[in-house]
Amino acid sequence: MKSLFTFIAMTVLCVWSILQAQDKSTYVTTYIDFPFTWSNATDNGVDLNGVVRFTPFFNFGNNLNIDFSEKAGFYVGWSIHNTGFIYDVDANTRKKVRNYYLGIPVGLKLGNMRGSFLYTGYEIEFPFNYKEKTIINEQKSKFSTWFSSRTGIQQSFTVGVQSPNGASLKFKYYFTNFYKPSYTESNGSGGTVKPYEDFNANVFWLSLTFEIFRGLDFVYD
Repeated sequence: MKSLFTFIAMTVLCVWSILQAQDKSTYVTTYIDFPFTWSNATDNGVDLNGVVRFTPFFNFGNNLNIDFSEKAGFYVGWSIHNTGFIYDVDANTRKKVRNYYLGIPVGLKLGNMRGSFLYTGYEIEFPFNYKEKTIINEQKSKFSTWFSSRTGIQQSFTVGVQSPNGASLKFKYYFTNFYKPSYTESNGSGGTVKPYEDFNANVFWLSLTFEIFRGLDFVYD
């Protein structure tokens, strides 16, 4: 509920700002991300050794851009993200986990709207496919599941800088815990356990992002 309230509040604020502008340029952009992700994962207060994860596939989105002027603008859109992290349980066991998310970003842009500019925003992301790979002494096992209850809605803060050719460097911080501490599963003996009760992980994302085309470009009063 708090996530939804934050998203609605930011959207209302941005729309109000748009309505105050006199000359506006509206256009749609499509982009692809090539992110590096990692996490500050801890389990029961113990730091878990993390490894940077590169995920070049299936990270893309569309934004509706409304520029108030040549120096400021607003964007809102949708995205698909492959977000996760790698960590070591112990010296012999490594886990690679990820979710596919459907995201709704909203944000502001400042600078030259046809050149270089800074952008910052908020994104709410809904998980729809979870995958986990476990490597024990080089022996691999994995599983994936749709709409898993072990993870929940994610929220992230974004900041980036875009160049005139459409390439940008984007940083995201997920300030929501990757797993649900309340998630329960069978312990194999007729009972249940909460595997993530003391597990905390916030994902960091650093991406090279490329705008691949622009459409619906027009100016109105």
